[in-house]
Amino acid sequence: MRVVVLFAHPLETSFVAALHARIVETLITQGHAVDDLDLYAEGFDPVLSRQTLIDYLNTAANTAEVGAYVGRLRAAEALVLVFPVWYDGPPAILKGFFERVLLPGVSFRLETNGRFSPLLLDIKRLAAVCVYGASRREASLMGDPVRHLIKNNLGGVIAPDARFDYFAYYAMDSATPPSRAKFLERVARSFSGW
Repeated sequence: MRVVVLFAHPLETSFVAALHARIVETLITQGHAVDDLDLYAEGFDPVLSRQTLIDYLNTAANTAEVGAYVGRLRAAEALVLVFPVWYDGPPAILKGFFERVLLPGVSFRLETNGRFSPLLLDIKRLAAVCVYGASRREASLMGDPVRHLIKNNLGGVIAPDARFDYFAYYAMDSATPPSRAKFLERVARSFSGW
């Protein structure tokens, strides 16, 4: 399977980076073709420009600056996101990737009645691995907007019957090394079954 691993964390010594490395290693060991897309390492520009917004419905124009990323997504059969949750959302660089790359004509087709149809239909599997500073209870009280963003928004532009996995490590601010190690192993076990 062709898997794009979309990673968003600036610090290579972080727990999120350790999760990312283990996921990539596990997927490669399982024989998958992995496109490791590290947004910070690649210097991805998350800012949606004025011109891109003007050209939003013109696929040829709106993809001019992000064509390589569009090609990588279109080649994918699975998408894995690895990121921290900051201020109850994904890092700006990841949110910017969604805004700049998941464009009309790329990830969805906008119908005349205002509805949209998904276009990334080759993506049959979606997973998110994220680390929260908040506890699970705190995230739940907020409605866990990150889980909804990934499942409903991103899940809405891929194959309708795609499998969705969500791995959340809560309360990172009070985490212990054994707790982190246990979560890392749980994630690795899951991806070894892909």
